[in-house]
Amino acid sequence: MPKGTIIVTGGSRGIGAAVSADLARRGFDVAALSRSGEAAAGKGYRCDVTNEDALKSTIDAVAKEGRVVGLVNNAGFHRASPSDRLSVSELNETLALNLTAAMVACREAYPHLKAAGGGTIVNIGSFFDKLGVAENIAYCASKAAVGAMTRCLAVEWAKDGIRVLDVAPGYIETDLNREFLAREKVKAWLGRRVPMARAGAADEVARFVGSIFSENIAYLTGETIYLDGGQGMNH
Repeated sequence: MPKGTIIVTGGSRGIGAAVSADLARRGFDVAALSRSGEAAAGKGYRCDVTNEDALKSTIDAVAKEGRVVGLVNNAGFHRASPSDRLSVSELNETLALNLTAAMVACREAYPHLKAAGGGTIVNIGSFFDKLGVAENIAYCASKAAVGAMTRCLAVEWAKDGIRVLDVAPGYIETDLNREFLAREKVKAWLGRRVPMARAGAADEVARFVGSIFSENIAYLTGETIYLDGGQGMNH
């Protein structure tokens, strides 16, 4: 029996592309949503996830093509700005992609997951959700809210057989930041600050997310799980 379809937002690049590839390797059908419509693995769908109507119609279209058993909310972006110059529009733009779009995706995937007899949602958060980071109010607040949303949905939807988890990476090397992380000054700082003395790999996040779906541990839900090489707990 086919394993079913997992929707991955932001599936064309970075962690989303790695997650899509890993899920496909494990035998899932992957619906990769992105502005470009490109897909590293599976079938690509062009969708601006901050457009509520477009996101709803795209998820419905995916569901018409196959049984939806999971969702990975990966789409997001990082914004750094001095707090005394952060505009409301910049704050709202960050929240719109990192939080609101994820909430809408969960909401619209819910009836399809319920119809499938249950499923799993993985929200990609950040270890910044528990840290005080200068000039990062918008990003840190949005990722902290993702953790709160995860807990609320996990409690509310457990009765429907739907698990909701928050995977919170630390510094992860992708095609988007590879040049920055390769700088000697940055590598030296990571060597001092991260107990593992390096940035993580997108493949490490992808394999962990993939294992969540493959192992399907029904009693595990609502948790934020950190993949940061120990940085967030390092004194």
